[in-house]
Amino acid sequence: MHLLYSVAIVCYALLMAPRLVYGAVRHRKYIGTLRERWGRLPAGINPEGRPSIWIHAVSVGEVQAARTLIPGLRDRYPDHPLWLSTTTQTGRAVAARTAAADGLFYFPLDLPAVIDRVLDRVRPVLFLAVDTELWPNLLRRCARRGVRTMLVNGRISDRSYPRYRLVRWLLRRVLADVDRCCAQSGESARRLIDLGAPPGRVAMTGNLKFDAAAASRPDPRSGDDGLPERFGWPPDRPVLMAASTHPGEEGPVLGAFLQLRIRVPGLVLLLAPRHPERGAAVAALAAGRGVEVVRRSRLPGSGAGPADVVVLDTVGELAALFRVATVVFLGGSLARAGGHNVIEPALWGKPVVFGPHMENFAEVAELFLANRAARRIAGARELEPVLAELLADPCQRAALGTAARTLVAANRGAAERSLAEIAAVLPPLAVPSPDPARAAAPR
Repeated sequence: MHLLYSVAIVCYALLMAPRLVYGAVRHRKYIGTLRERWGRLPAGINPEGRPSIWIHAVSVGEVQAARTLIPGLRDRYPDHPLWLSTTTQTGRAVAARTAAADGLFYFPLDLPAVIDRVLDRVRPVLFLAVDTELWPNLLRRCARRGVRTMLVNGRISDRSYPRYRLVRWLLRRVLADVDRCCAQSGESARRLIDLGAPPGRVAMTGNLKFDAAAASRPDPRSGDDGLPERFGWPPDRPVLMAASTHPGEEGPVLGAFLQLRIRVPGLVLLLAPRHPERGAAVAALAAGRGVEVVRRSRLPGSGAGPADVVVLDTVGELAALFRVATVVFLGGSLARAGGHNVIEPALWGKPVVFGPHMENFAEVAELFLANRAARRIAGARELEPVLAELLADPCQRAALGTAARTLVAANRGAAERSLAEIAAVLPPLAVPSPDPARAAAPR
């Protein structure tokens, strides 16, 4: 089974090669990452060959979730360095600024020889995968070496569950190599068991992103973040924020904005595409609608000035910028992209509107709707009237925002529960301290 899987990985890589080349040439993506993806890690990764803990977080959201565990891991395993791998460049950029790991590298290709090279270098006693990252060769190699493996913040979305069930025979063998699965919810725990995880190895610990949002939120009393002064907007200016938008969503957002600003004097649009490299194209689309637009990366020191639309084409500012929003539209939910994380704007007490496609965050979205802490629209036609209703009604905005912030506070604690499960799999007192005399040369 693992041999066939490895062959499939190689074939997939060959099929994806033209896209990777295009991304490298057009957007400067992947350049400088290939060496690490083939298991040639930076010199700073475990040069002394010490037993360590390896955390894998695919992208920005997973990195933010992983951050909630790092202080507790340091307290419990003080002699073991923490290495963090990511898949995306945006995730790597955020991790470099915020994750406080001992070193970063890109996740390797899941091929036996590559995985062995990384394991020889990292020497993990524990591998933690944030969300549902199931890599058969990595997990099998870890099991053979006695490396404990866990999923934390695990989830099986509505969209992925039917696909996973089609290969349940394969997943059962993969999940047998995982020592513990910490699920975000009871439903995800049930689905993991249905897909083959041994029931005794599955625990419901909650969603780390509730804790992550609180950890990443700047203290508004400190004034250190310079918002909204950085954009030159007065505090009372209404701001419509469209966060993490995908292709096909910016058009309806701009159309709604053009109608809304007729009725809402001074309204500005902060438009944040999910992938910052699309910033130029999104700015051109906005300019084509006849509005004054400026990209965040080119914002002058004096602020946005007369611009009607600011396109956020930078990495790492979105979470803090929710502070300036009057109303938030959450992207990825009109397009069939599965939606995005509603928790971050909720922590600021902001009214949030999202579309029908929240499959990747279905349980969280339903929780917010059940507690009257967000609004859902059926399609693009409802976007403008619902936004208009909220912009005109401060009482409704306050009610939604207060309910959202209360809901986030009530659901915190997943980090401590996850750390307790980690300690059950790898008791801190049972982990031997590294031998200082051993200094294995990097391979």
